[in-house]
Amino acid sequence: MLEVEQLSKRFGGLKAISDLSFRIAAGEFVGIIGPNGAGKSTLLNLITGFHKPTSGTVRFEGREIQGMQPFAVCRLGIARTFQVVRPFAEMSVEDNVMTGALFSAPGVTLQKARERIRTPLELTGLWAKRHVLGGELPIGEKKRLELARSLAVGAKLLLLDEVVGGLTKPEIQEIIGVLRRIHASGVTIVMIEHIVEAIMALSQRVIVLNFGEKLFEGTPAEVMQHPAVIESYLGSEAEISRAQ
Repeated sequence: MLEVEQLSKRFGGLKAISDLSFRIAAGEFVGIIGPNGAGKSTLLNLITGFHKPTSGTVRFEGREIQGMQPFAVCRLGIARTFQVVRPFAEMSVEDNVMTGALFSAPGVTLQKARERIRTPLELTGLWAKRHVLGGELPIGEKKRLELARSLAVGAKLLLLDEVVGGLTKPEIQEIIGVLRRIHASGVTIVMIEHIVEAIMALSQRVIVLNFGEKLFEGTPAEVMQHPAVIESYLGSEAEISRAQ
């Protein structure tokens, strides 16, 4: 579904992404981890058109998309969330999700958009709160609202940027359940995350970045045991045991 080949991005003298290559198959749930400054969010920005790569190729379903405008990438079926959630505070949950549906393609009517919001709201557990204002939701539900709005564009591939960051343990478990439902519905997911618990619970495969390069790629269990990953990111064996 997604092919990244020899992708690089420079900001002046800083090489944020360096000759990075990987593939995501349809139906996968892939985690991406790495220390701060590893290039994780930059990678999502390159895939979704917020940044243009210095070099390299990004293909989605066989089509080159690097350098396309974000709205055009979105309309191909790639949606994303951001680290800082920003719902439309004075709009209802229902209307927040409708904005995603309305901008998913040219000429979407209000009626058609309204018909498309039920499934995202049910998958994220927000159907009962559809009339609540977005600004009145607690942070965990705001995160779920952002997921619902992303799904409403008709996402085939969902890119998540620290979707469980800043949440309590019960909220993290709720989001894990939501993501399992979304994945089971047929959406391919790539998740950037610092919370090792979520990566271990959800990912079928994990890509580890360090200084913009791929350090390692494997199953969650293989990643947790890899010496270079432990040294550069995971920390001591005691910290890993607590995370597990």
